[in-house]
This record gives sequence, structure tokens and C-alpha cells, in this order.
Amino acid sequence: MTSRTIDSADAVPTRPTPSPFGPGATSGWPMRGGGLKLADMLLLSDLRPAAVTAGVTTFIWYACGALPLQIEINNQMGLSAAEASSWMFIIWFSGAVTSILLGLYYRLPLPVTWTVPGLVYLGTLGGAFSFAEIAAASFVAGFAILLLGAFGVGKRLMAWLPLPIVMGMFAGSILTYMTRMVNAAVEDTAIAGITVAAYLAGRCIANPRVPPMVFAVIAGGAAVAVAGTSAPAPIVWTAPTLVVPGFEFSMNAILAISVPMVVLALGLGNVQGLGFLSSQGYRVPVTPITVAVGLTSVVNAFFGGHAATVARSGSAIVAGPDAGAPGQRYWAGLIAAGLSLSIAFAAGTISGLIDVLPRSFIVTLAALAILSSLQDALEKAFVGRLRFGALAAFVVAATPFTLFGITSAFWSIFAGIVASLFAERHALIHHWRGEPAT
Repeated sequence: MTSRTIDSADAVPTRPTPSPFGPGATSGWPMRGGGLKLADMLLLSDLRPAAVTAGVTTFIWYACGALPLQIEINNQMGLSAAEASSWMFIIWFSGAVTSILLGLYYRLPLPVTWTVPGLVYLGTLGGAFSFAEIAAASFVAGFAILLLGAFGVGKRLMAWLPLPIVMGMFAGSILTYMTRMVNAAVEDTAIAGITVAAYLAGRCIANPRVPPMVFAVIAGGAAVAVAGTSAPAPIVWTAPTLVVPGFEFSMNAILAISVPMVVLALGLGNVQGLGFLSSQGYRVPVTPITVAVGLTSVVNAFFGGHAATVARSGSAIVAGPDAGAPGQRYWAGLIAAGLSLSIAFAAGTISGLIDVLPRSFIVTLAALAILSSLQDALEKAFVGRLRFGALAAFVVAATPFTLFGITSAFWSIFAGIVASLFAERHALIHHWRGEPAT
């Protein structure tokens, strides 16, 4: 079974995918043999081992790659146990529910999660804003994503922010995570060094079914156990805590958080995630998906969470060729989302790992989890045109400072555009006009 037929005005132009829904169809369920079979109603007729494997692999990436990063960022931001639990629960729960609903309706592998670059960026703020200010800025970002999606102007606005400059900003912002990892590996070779070595071994093995982060988590965890450096506090399951922060709207927070968050969620997440689906031959309903991401982001903000997005890495797994036939890959997304609910309901317990695991282990896992993102950002920033603007954005973003209460990441985008106007204005103008590079 293939993706649900949609209005071509909402679709990314691509080669058409046959659909079982004819012009007169009114049901979202397939009709076969003149009647509705139980297997069809439960969608079990499309379930295949390849989709199950892809869904489980995606969940492993979530658990071993994204979770350590989130634990580290929560620690950097100085959140209380209740605030960290609420944040973790809502972004995993809302993303999983949205993925399941969209996947069932459109029969597409749509992994809606939370923006990892956005979370990393929040970590660079290092407690510069209160939890209430972050929640308010996240609400503004979510509402902006919702409006941009509803009016179909998000993609056009993103064209005004050149991708190389955005990538330069992102790479500069997360560079500090790499330096922390190097310091940790030098100072604590027994744990951080072994964790890095295991990750490199995973990259060398290059098994698409076993991400390198799995090797890092297992080897690093074993090193922690042998060294006996974890806190002796017992780990027991506790229900997640929901905290509703009172919104505190601040122009500095909106400029420093909301604007970059919209750029990162739409430019790095939706554009690339949905673009990959399009490259696989799916007719992607861009507008309703963007609206759904915006609504999910707004819901997240009410409980302290940040913006949602269509996961780039998740899309590559659940929508890739290894996930089975195109019309059956949506099952991979459903399985990954269903398993992700377990993370949401364990948020109270997971947030407590900050006080149990050694700092060097968490810092190293967080850096390794975004190492591929840094490589991807550097490649996109410095290959092609507008390299000087990307370099200016990288240098400014990598320098921690505030100006008028706004952090360097925001100013890096401004600096990159100004630098391009002076040094490569013809290329910038060509980009704004949508003309190909010459």
C-alpha cells in the first residue's frame, strides 16, 4: 500500500507514486475484494521484517544518540529534575504521537521528533535565559512555524537565509562540544577515551544496522562499571513530571532563541527530512506536515519543550531502501514512534541519570552524537558558493559573547550575510534570485 493521495498543490514535485485510492474513494482504509478485511484495517498486511528492522534501528539511534545529548543539555541549562522530566517527556511523547497520526493518515514514513540542532543551540546559551523565557521563546518559534506552514511561505523565506551561512552558524555554535570531548578524553582516558575509541571502531565496521553510537554506549558503559565512578544511587522508575512554566516574553530571548529555532527546525529538519522522502519517490504533503510540526512545537512549549521537526537522520532510516518496499515503509516510522513512547514515559528516571553517570561519559556521548552533524554542516558551509559568508558566520558563532543581550549565534547570521554582501555579493544576489551557481 502506498502513500495517501493528496492535492498536488501540497506536494513536493517528484515522480508520482501509484495510489490505491481512486477519485471516488472516501475512506482512508484500503478496500479489497469488495469488503474491509481485519488485516487491512489493522494495516498488518503491509508489515514486513525490513520495516521492523528499520524501525528498531531508528529507535536505537534515538536512545543511544539523542538521549545522551539531551541529558547533557539539561545539565548545561541547570534545569531542575521536574523541569528536565517535563521537557523530556513532552518532546518525545508529542513527536511520537504526531508521527503515528501522520504515518497512519498519509501512509508515509514520517519521523517527527524534536530538532537536535535546536537543542544543541539552546545548550550553547548556558543558562542565559530562565526556563520561563525559553518556554515563551519556544512558543513564539512554534507559532511562527505554524503560520509559515499554514500560508505556505516557509520555504520561500528560508531561501533568503543562505544554507551555507546557516550551516556556518550551526557548526560554530556546536564546536565547543568537540573541544569538551577532547578535554574529557585526555583527562579521563579510562572512560571518555574508551568511549571515543569504540565509536571509531563502529565507524570502521560501518554496519548500517548498528550505529556507531551503540558501540560507544556499550563500551563506555562497561568502562564506567569497571571504574566504579557512577554514583551509588539506585535507579528506579518514576512517572514523568509535567511542569507548566509561566511564559515570560523577552525580546532578547525571542531574537536569540525563536529566530534561530525556526531556521534550524525548518531549514535543517523539515527541508532536508521531507526532501529525502521526495527523493525516494513519495508525494510529500509539505503544507499540512509543516502545520503539524508547528502545532507540535506549540504543545511542546506549554510544558517547557522546544521545537519539533521532521528528523533528518530518522528519515534516512525509515524511508530508505533498506526499510522495504516504498508503500510499506510507513510501518518503520510507526514502530520507531511506538518505541519512542517508552522514552517519554521513562523521562522521570532518565533525567535522574545526570546525577548518576560521570560527567566525562555524558559529555563524550553528547559530542559523538552530533559529530556527524558537525561534519555535514562543515561540508554544506564550505562547498560551493558563499564560503566567505559561511566562514564569517562560523567564526562569530564560535566566539561566545552577547551584544544587546543577544548571543553570538544570532549575530553570526547577520555577520555572514554582511560579509557575503561585501566579498561575494554577486553570488549572494544570484542565490536570492534563485539562479544556479556559475
